Amino acid sequence: MKIDYTKFYELLKGTDLESWIEQLPERIAHGLRHERHGLLPQWEAALAKLPIVEATSPSLSEREERGEDDASTNLKTEVRVEGEAFQGLADLLKQFHPWRKGPYHIHGVHIDTEWRSDWKWDRVRPHLQPLEGRTILDVGCGNGYHCWRMVGEGARLVIGVDPSPLFVCQFFAMKHFIQNPHAWVLPLGIEDVPDAPSAFDTVFSMGVLYHRKSPLEHLERLKSFLRPGGELVVETLVVDGPEGYTLTPNGRYAKMRNVWFIPTAQTLEYWMHRCGLKDIRIVDVTTTSVEEQRSTDWMTFDSLPTFLDPADPTQTVEGHPAPRRAVVVAKA
Repeated sequence: MKIDYTKFYELLKGTDLESWIEQLPERIAHGLRHERHGLLPQWEAALAKLPIVEATSPSLSEREERGEDDASTNLKTEVRVEGEAFQGLADLLKQFHPWRKGPYHIHGVHIDTEWRSDWKWDRVRPHLQPLEGRTILDVGCGNGYHCWRMVGEGARLVIGVDPSPLFVCQFFAMKHFIQNPHAWVLPLGIEDVPDAPSAFDTVFSMGVLYHRKSPLEHLERLKSFLRPGGELVVETLVVDGPEGYTLTPNGRYAKMRNVWFIPTAQTLEYWMHRCGLKDIRIVDVTTTSVEEQRSTDWMTFDSLPTFLDPADPTQTVEGHPAPRRAVVVAKA
């Protein structure tokens, strides 16, 4: 396996995104230049060593795992590819450490990622317009876990963007086994994505807004990609308080350096209204638990348990409210 977008460009022909075919190669090459990360050659070498597999039938949605009528909750919810076990596969995949988003189950290897991203998806999915046949943009997608879940819901094309070369390599490692042409992750930040007015049916921004210095500009940029009536899904940190209140951390928040603004859910709703979005709904607000975000054998660095005050887990180590996340859905 190597990082190759040839088939992706073929999919763009004859679509509203055809102009990207000329614009993206240079931007992708810039995002994957070796100067960006010293371990990129090592990750590329690991991709080249992945074992050759036959055609697969991956499970990309819970419905494939359990059937529509099965109400059981004690289920495997990984993105799964069954098949023969390969000696040394776990060690090879661990070369892409840290694994943040998942979980995945690949040829008997359980990739227990830092985030139980399936829990987030379970909170988001019931509130979405049906994704079947849709063209989707997922901004800040990490290694593409949610992109695969969107494909599992029948999306025609899911384009994830994330500036991390590591996450792009993780995506291509999974693509090697999943062998599905409908999901792609590009090594781009939102500011590097070419303009595409009204080209997408659904746009996701999950875990990104609080990292942006200009959150309203981010929302307006997301809206610009949507067709009229298209759906925007924003998942982000929020705090308690009245409409208009926003926490602006002085320094770090939960040990993160690049957290700029954390609004109340009502403030976020107001921001989206100011950006011209319609039918705005706060569909979920959940406190992040140490079961949902934690260190594992696949992500051995510090995680949420060490970001919280050990004497008062309702506070971060800096004295801010502990992480709570809201999901807000709106239409263009």
